[in-house]
Amino acid sequence: MTDLNTAQTKAAATYNAAADCFDHPVNTFWDRFGRNTVDRLDLKSGAVVLDVCCGSGASALPAAEQVGAAGQVIGIDLAENLLSLARSKASSQSLTNVEFQLGDMLATGFADNSFDAIVCVFGIFFVPDMPAAVRELWRVLRPGGKLAITTWGQDFFEPANSVFWDVVRAVKPELYKGLSTWDRITEPATLMAMLTEGGVTEASVVSESGTHPITSPKDWWTMVLGSGYRGTIDQMQPEELALVRKANTEFISNAQIQAVQANVLYAVAQKT
Repeated sequence: MTDLNTAQTKAAATYNAAADCFDHPVNTFWDRFGRNTVDRLDLKSGAVVLDVCCGSGASALPAAEQVGAAGQVIGIDLAENLLSLARSKASSQSLTNVEFQLGDMLATGFADNSFDAIVCVFGIFFVPDMPAAVRELWRVLRPGGKLAITTWGQDFFEPANSVFWDVVRAVKPELYKGLSTWDRITEPATLMAMLTEGGVTEASVVSESGTHPITSPKDWWTMVLGSGYRGTIDQMQPEELALVRKANTEFISNAQIQAVQANVLYAVAQKT
């Protein structure tokens, strides 16, 4: 199996598993940053939008609201369980201008110049060759269209993130940082360099500092279960998992953690 297939398989398995907690009320950061990304695009009525790594619709559903009945949004993802959640939410919101399908951002299957806007929130870093993914998205974007890529900034979910990985390393070293692929583009300069390598000549990259609340140790563990950490803990034996959970929840409780850092980078590029 190639590195690419391994990365895709891991991401799909992680988020299919995480679907059971993905939309938990504790995990509102998906919706928050998804909508914030779409708001930066100034979408027009009737626009055609592609959302890659769409998850359960955090950015696709706001995009569908903004483009209206004359527009269309297509969301693609590798995790069928998240797509099912997205379809259910679209139905409950009576959004008939959005569809969700299994798809690969490295080979979308769409024709050149198909979309007025393309969105990728917290997903570009899951492939080993990120510039290749950008080239594919740039290919299917129409001249004048905008590409929006949002990724985690520095100090992702700190201070809890470091504690999580330190305990994983102590309990099961081979799983240490097994899926923390976002580390590669946490600064504006590294994100811009990746976009440039992918063929994007100009882009606006904005760094935004923020936090996400944690009201209890249980909140943090729900975030673990409903995010990329899930791929790591699902590879543990019950006794190993118990140790990791105990250390994490004790840290949150003893340190009286009430929020973690949730810093993001927003990149928007217009195709000429």
